Amino acid sequence: MPMSAVIEEETSELLGRPARPGRPLKVAIAGGGVGGLTCALVMLKKGFDVTVYEKTAAFARFGGPIQFASNALSVIKEIDEDLFVRVMEKFTFTGTRACGIKDGLRADGSFRMTNDSLDYLFNPDAPADWFVKFPLKQCADLYGLPYTGVIDRPDLQEILIDECKKLNPDFIQNGNAVNGYVSKGKGKGVTVNLEDGTSTEADVLVGSDGIWSAVRAEMYGEEVKKSSKDKKKKQGCSYSGYTVFAGETVLKTDDYYETGYKVYIGPKRYFVTSDVGDGRIQWYAFFALPPGSKKAPSGWGGTERTDQADPGENLVEYIKSLHEGWSDEVMYVLDNTPPESVEQRDLYDRAPELLRSWADGNVVLIGDAVHPMMPNLGQGGCQAIEDAYVLAETLELVKSSDKIEDSLQEFYRKRILRVSAVQFLSRLASDLIINAFDTPWSPHDDLGKSWKSYLTFFWKPLLQYVIFPAQFAFLYSYYPSGNMGGLPNALEEKWKKTHVEGAEAAFERVSEDGQSVAAPSFFKIAEQAATALAAKKN
Repeated sequence: MPMSAVIEEETSELLGRPARPGRPLKVAIAGGGVGGLTCALVMLKKGFDVTVYEKTAAFARFGGPIQFASNALSVIKEIDEDLFVRVMEKFTFTGTRACGIKDGLRADGSFRMTNDSLDYLFNPDAPADWFVKFPLKQCADLYGLPYTGVIDRPDLQEILIDECKKLNPDFIQNGNAVNGYVSKGKGKGVTVNLEDGTSTEADVLVGSDGIWSAVRAEMYGEEVKKSSKDKKKKQGCSYSGYTVFAGETVLKTDDYYETGYKVYIGPKRYFVTSDVGDGRIQWYAFFALPPGSKKAPSGWGGTERTDQADPGENLVEYIKSLHEGWSDEVMYVLDNTPPESVEQRDLYDRAPELLRSWADGNVVLIGDAVHPMMPNLGQGGCQAIEDAYVLAETLELVKSSDKIEDSLQEFYRKRILRVSAVQFLSRLASDLIINAFDTPWSPHDDLGKSWKSYLTFFWKPLLQYVIFPAQFAFLYSYYPSGNMGGLPNALEEKWKKTHVEGAEAAFERVSEDGQSVAAPSFFKIAEQAATALAAKKN
């Protein structure tokens, strides 16, 4: 017998399943975000021995809405029927309603989504709210999938934790993050180093610890959060060129029930609004500004409000000043937003790792830890969920520990092309809107007379009938649940009633009590819950 075969026999162990002899695969997961918790749940359901190591001392209700597109909802249903039902109970559909691009300068303040018509070219009295509708519902119907929408991050987090605890009450360790590892070779597993100085052993370490990943830093030889002097590079991530402000308001606009989300375009910027349920409108204002142009606090390594040059500055007025001349619709939303609710984040992403694997020995990266992407398509969390599902499905087939390394490389090969395409499309959306789009040309005014304005006008039919249908058909093309038949429409009909009831109750409350500051926006992380280690140091 060859010596290599003898060594392999000595270092490998049989990995069991409920219907297969051997011990359970032992998995350590760094990070208890959406990707990490989803990964934990699907692996626990497969009989793996799973422990999640989360840096925060305790989970708290932080964070606003996170978008789940139809492809992510398909994965969730395939993972667990109870999970899917519970997510739907907390869900707000946006893809069932009119969603699209509006003219940020010409929208007349009536909050309408006009018919897709060229009448305004010949009729000066016709509405000139130029827009392109996104075919979200049509593309979901193509595959028989639930419609795109949003769920509050704290609700999703609580559901995932609860479902995991049904399988293992002690699956998570809070207050002790993973800060490094040593992969010990084929069949020998990995030593996982923790923030408190201790270590643990596992067969596999999954790095799901976000954009400033300690696991990725170890794998790729980076330094956590290390930034270049101009801040255009940070731990291997590139500044996108854009910073985003976000806010939330409870506001009944004339189109609240008819529209899901809208992208207002104009010169060198865009403004997005989305219904996020319970009468709330979440908005995002994207600007092409240098990195570090901080005006508002951010939960992702940003400053606190008191650290700003002018902590008393009214951030709503500042954002309005950057939208001078824009539609009253934008101004109305901003005027009804509490200034203290505004947050800001510089947007970083990474180039696709086409020449470097996501796996190193018995360690693998998923989600934002390896492919952070621009938020324009709402696919960041969706792709992390896909990663978690595919990784678990791939590892399930491993029968002995010496095959783990090959399995992780197989996972990388399965995911790299799709994820790279989504990363590319997410970045392209920003670059086109900022650099190639402008106020579209109209024969009745001088608002759009640049070459970009003419180009934007001529892009319209191509976007409406070719590019957007192809884009969303591709995004939704991964659907392991299969066609759900009449279920998506039934879910929408059930949701409509509760949506109106919740929204009207919120509108009445605000009319009596006024606006209040909601929970931090979607990119606010629970950093206020200090780690146990930090507490000890203090």
